[in-house]
Amino acid sequence: MSTTRMQVLLVEDEPAQREVLAYNLESEGYAVRRAENGEEAMMLIDEAAPDIIILDWMMPLLSGIEVCRRVKTRAETREIPVIMLSARSEEVDAVRGLDTGADDYVIKPYNLKELMARVRNQLRRVRPAASGEVLSYDDITLNADTHRVTRADDEIKLGPTEFRLLVVLMEKPGRVFSRDQLLDLVWGRDIYVDTRTVDVHIARLRKALSAKGGTDPIRTVRGTGYALG
Repeated sequence: MSTTRMQVLLVEDEPAQREVLAYNLESEGYAVRRAENGEEAMMLIDEAAPDIIILDWMMPLLSGIEVCRRVKTRAETREIPVIMLSARSEEVDAVRGLDTGADDYVIKPYNLKELMARVRNQLRRVRPAASGEVLSYDDITLNADTHRVTRADDEIKLGPTEFRLLVVLMEKPGRVFSRDQLLDLVWGRDIYVDTRTVDVHIARLRKALSAKGGTDPIRTVRGTGYALG
């Protein structure tokens, strides 16, 4: 994939199930962080928000239902897809899980191939470029697989960092990203880069997008960050 690896937070208190599922997720190319209870899950979410959460219902210290409720009531995390795993097969339990905010509900024992498909489906919704979809905004088109960007049919040459910046902005047009959020999404959570570096690469991206005409599509939000449109 042309974009950074997608981050999965796997929250499961049963060690054998956790490791089997983690192995399959990593085999699919995802970066997996593991938590064995709800409190540890919330700590990891606070450290760095994942792209998706796979969450067991029944856990010690803090239940999956409560973790899901907290994730979905916080502005900075409510868009993260949550797939809830549960041995509870009654319809009322599934309804309760979905009402709490879970985006999908999978009953144990589950089919691994089906669960992987559900993960891909949720990520396709929130990270379309990473799933191979072509992104479009106004007269700008971006193909993550071919690493090609065009504007009004003119090809735009971008460096790798500017390309990743544009991917993030085009996946959520209109959303304002802070400099720290862009650092995490574009450079990675384990790399130290000064926030002023974001401004430099945004300036390069703006110059490239407007090199053959057209208005600047990137909006600066004073004191906050940047948005596309």
